[in-house]
Order: sequence, then structure tokens, then C-alpha cells
Amino acid sequence: MAEKIKMQNKKAKFGKKYDEIISLDNLLEAWKEFLQGKRNKKDVQIFQMRLMDNIFALHDDLNNLTYKHGGYQAFKINDPKPRDIHKAAVRDRLLHHAIYRILYPFFEKTFIADSYSCQLNKGTHRAINRFRKFSYKVSQNNIKTCWILKCDIRKFFANINHEILLGILAQYVPDKNISRFLEEVVGSFNTKGKDDVGLPLGNLTSQLFVNIYMNKFDQFVKHGLKAKYYIRYADDFVIFSGDKEWLEDRIETMRNFLRNELKLELHPDKVFIKTLVSGLDFSGWVNFCDHRVLRTATKRRMMKRISENPSPETLNSYLGMLGHGNAEKLREDIFNNFVYKL
Repeated sequence: MAEKIKMQNKKAKFGKKYDEIISLDNLLEAWKEFLQGKRNKKDVQIFQMRLMDNIFALHDDLNNLTYKHGGYQAFKINDPKPRDIHKAAVRDRLLHHAIYRILYPFFEKTFIADSYSCQLNKGTHRAINRFRKFSYKVSQNNIKTCWILKCDIRKFFANINHEILLGILAQYVPDKNISRFLEEVVGSFNTKGKDDVGLPLGNLTSQLFVNIYMNKFDQFVKHGLKAKYYIRYADDFVIFSGDKEWLEDRIETMRNFLRNELKLELHPDKVFIKTLVSGLDFSGWVNFCDHRVLRTATKRRMMKRISENPSPETLNSYLGMLGHGNAEKLREDIFNNFVYKL
């Protein structure tokens, strides 16, 4: 934490050079990471048939400053709500990994401790455990009323402003070749009907870029609003307080900051303040004072996926997830209906 604060105060600069990102060593290491779980994909197999030729060609384009990001293949998923996914070519996705593995270790140090999405050693389980810890602190072990403000940012990825993002990146990255390179990647995608706006959900770099983008808001909430008990996971965030009016008074301030500084909007139907005792939906779980239960929609989606693929890997994954909440009856149903029948 001390290292993070020091970096923020001194406006630390990214010390790596362009040559380190595009080096053959980094591209080869990035390929090893990219390949995990994708060996059976046809486009990956085609790229791998001439792996070294393809990597050398990519390196040459990067080294000669002639690299151009390709287009995207678009498709839809339901997870659980409909989402538009845009998938880049293997060559470009390899490059995303090369960028990520060099930039992430630096930028991770600039993030607040209670930002939990798309980071190593973070995730939903740590977020909900932090949720419980904050609820105990604010309620003084369930003695006092704990109020929670929950907000959601409207169409998060689709509304990331390229100019603002590149401006934030430029504050940290002095190397002009890296800046030009990042501009090529960021500018490779636009939300339909908008120019210079939006990041594709399918890119690894998008996960890093949105955290860099939202870090400006995180720092404002923590240090500008002095919100001690604040957690953000992607486009959802919560603030805990024993004072309901204090939370109410900060909604418009946050709304204005997001609108003016980041060109983002709070979702008008997803801003509310509730007591902990009434239960609050966050990161897939409905959280109460002394327990948490799985969200109904999450439960239905889980049971559907298990029914479609009751493999040991799928079952172990979901049983492990259920261990993070009060789901004994659900675990019992899975064992009786699936595990014991394998």
C-alpha cells in the first residue's frame, strides 16, 4: 500500500522502453500465455503452423513502426445478459498479451487496494469477502445500521472515451513509440455509431485499460470524497456508511465527476441505498449481515450449465464457488443429482 501511495504522489513514470514490449523474447513468452486453453481453436492452430514466421513478421512490423491492428469478428453471448463480444485475429491477440505482461505490473501498483476486477490475486471472491469485512466494521458487528450505496455505470466498455484514456496513459508513459503503439490498439475499435469511443469486451488489453480509466474515479472517491469503505468490481461499486444522508449527498458529486471527467453515466435504474439487513446484491451474491446466498439468476445459470455439461471439472468449479457462501442445500442438490451419478 505504501508503494502505491508513493507512486501516486510522485506521478511515477513507466520505465520500460518500446523495444522491451516488442522484443522476440516478450512475444514468445506472450505466446505461451496466450496459448493456454486455446490449443484446439482452429485460428490458433493455423497461426501455430508457421509460428516463428508469424512472430518474426509481427516483430518486423512493430520494429519498423508499420504495425496496423486488424479488424474484429463480432458475436453475441448471454452471460447472463446479452453482450456483444469482438474477437481480434490471433496476431493481434498475441500482441495484446505482450502489452499486458509488461504494462500490468506497473499499473497494478497505481490501483487502489479495493478495486477487484481483472487483476491477479483479486476477483469476485476477494471482493465479497472485503464486502463482509466492511459490513462488520461499519455496523460494529451488526450493532448499528449499515447503509450501502450501490451504483452501476451504464454501458461501461461501450462508452470508454479514447481521447481521455490515451490522455491518462500519456501521464504515465513517456516513450513516444509506446504511446503511438497504444493509440493504434485503442483506436482499433469503436462502438457502433460512435467515433473514438468504446473498448471491445474480447481484448485482454481492454481489461487493463478500463482499470486504468476507472482508477481516476477510484482515487477521487477514496481521497476526494474521503470514502473509507469503498469497493469497485468492474462497473459496479458500493460505499458503506452509518450515515444515509452522507451517502445521498455524494451521489450527484460522483455523477458529475464521471460525466465531466470520464464521459460516463451512472445507470439511472441502478443507483440505490439499502440497509445491510435487507440484503444487497453484489458480485453474484445477495449479501446479508451474517450470511450470503447465491443470486437467483446466477443459480439458474449454474444449474443449466451443469445439466448441459456435468463433467468433473465443471462440477468442481461450481462446488468450489458455492463454498464461498451459504449454499448447503444447493451443494447437496448438485451432489445428489450429478456427482453421485458420475
